[in-house]
Amino acid sequence: MSTIPNRIVVYAKDVMNITGRRERAARKLLAAVRKKSEKGRGSFVSVEEFCTYTGLRPEHVTPFLV
Repeated sequence: MSTIPNRIVVYAKDVMNITGRRERAARKLLAAVRKKSEKGRGSFVSVEEFCTYTGLRPEHVTPFLV
């Protein structure tokens, strides 16, 4: 039996759960992370990039990634 690894991508719904922000604000935050990381509009945001931008620790963020 293999274990399922944790996700490494953060979506707007995750940001909503982590920060308590509404969907629109969560999407704007992800857009800001993409801009800072010099990524395109549809690119994924990794947990590492999100944590670097927000200053949160990965061990605090990963439990919210269900």
